[in-house]
Parts: sequence; structure tokens; C-alpha cells
Amino acid sequence: MAIFKSGNPTLQEKSFEGTIFQGISTGQEMTVRGTMNKFGFLLIMLMGATIFSWGQFYKGGNPMPLMMIGVFGGLALAIVMMIRKSWSPYIAPAYALLQGLFVGSVSAYYDYLYPGLVMQAVGLTLVVTLLMYLIYRYKIIKVTNQFRMVIIIATISLGVFYLVQWIAFAVFGSHLAAFTNAATPLGIGFSVVVVVLAALNLLLNFDMIEKGVEMRAAKYMEWYSAFGLLVTIVWLYLEILRLLSKLNRS
Repeated sequence: MAIFKSGNPTLQEKSFEGTIFQGISTGQEMTVRGTMNKFGFLLIMLMGATIFSWGQFYKGGNPMPLMMIGVFGGLALAIVMMIRKSWSPYIAPAYALLQGLFVGSVSAYYDYLYPGLVMQAVGLTLVVTLLMYLIYRYKIIKVTNQFRMVIIIATISLGVFYLVQWIAFAVFGSHLAAFTNAATPLGIGFSVVVVVLAALNLLLNFDMIEKGVEMRAAKYMEWYSAFGLLVTIVWLYLEILRLLSKLNRS
């Protein structure tokens, strides 16, 4: 079904395949409330790990090990969850903890360079998330097939660009498309576009959760869907943080 084409790779039609009839046969179907409860729990886990890694940074610790553990450990768990969605109730909390190590280390570094910037980024992330929910709730922007496809293509393209940029730096030590990190009008404009793209992905996420409930997906899909929503919100926060740092340098 085309309605399940999402820009978030963790919330695709195939993510719900094989789970619908399980939900009906057991009487344990996915609900919006259940998904939001799971998301709240994952967010608490992430915040706990964030506070820990933040504290380690300000105690003089090297943030790089925690960042690497968070990035690669979280990536590994995310891949496992996408393959074994039924394991999400056990893996999603661990993913949130690992992601918190990364977010906390990055946030502490930015806060050290630009005091007060992190709280601004957190506040803006909450505002944008609430705004996008209201936009979805009241159908100000309708998630049509055409809209969904545009966001999917843009998100995948950005992901490929980031990957190529990272490989170029890791292998050759060169800053491919260095303007994306510069505090110039072009660099700031790039970050604005990415923030908007991340925000629009929230509309797809909300839509996918709603459709999962309508299709009576199995109960464990609440954990998987909460994990997918967490991924997008963390991405949005990091991009807002990056944008604010450019504005402070310009």
C-alpha cells in the first residue's frame, strides 16, 4: 500500500508486514496511546544517558569514546530492530540509552563552545514537534502520496550526501561540500532546508503510526514505532543545534 511509504526507514509499509494478523489473533493491537507511552519511556531513557555523558564531558572526560559507542552501537541495534521487529520491546530501550550517550556528548561540546545554545535547541525542537503534530492533526498539510514521495526522495538524497561527505573526510581527509559546515548565508540556508526536511518527516511518522493502528498491527509495533519517532526527533534536534551554532558564528 502506498500509504506506508515513509521517508523514515524505520516506518515503512514492510515494517508492518507480518504483524497485522498477529495483532488480530492475539487481541493485542497497537494503539496511539500505547505508542506514545512507549515513546515517553524511550525519551526518559535517552535523557538519562544524555545527562550521564554530559556530566562525563564536564568532568574532563574525552567525549569521543561515548560518541562512537552511541553512534555505532545505536546503528547496530537499529539494524537488528529493522530485521527483527518483534525484539523491539527489548532492544528499543537499549537503543535509546546508546543514542543518549551520543546526544549528550555532542550537546555538551556545543554547550561548551556556545553556552545556552543547547537549551535553545531543545526548546525549538519541542516547539517544532508540537507544531508539526498540530499541522498533521488538523490536516493543514495533508500527507498525500505525492507529498510523501517528495519527502522520501529528499531524505534519501540527503542521507546519501551525508554518507559520501563522511567517507570523503574519513578516507581522504577532505571536506567535501565544505559550505554545509560554514557559517555563511549558503551554509545557513542549507541547514534551514535540512531542519525543514526533518520537521516534515514528522508528518510522515505521525501518519505511519496512525495507519499502523488502523491496520491493527501487533502490540510490539508500539515499541518499534516509538523508536522510529525518536530517531526523527533526535535528528531534528541535532540539525537545529547545528543551525543555531552557525547563526552564533555568523
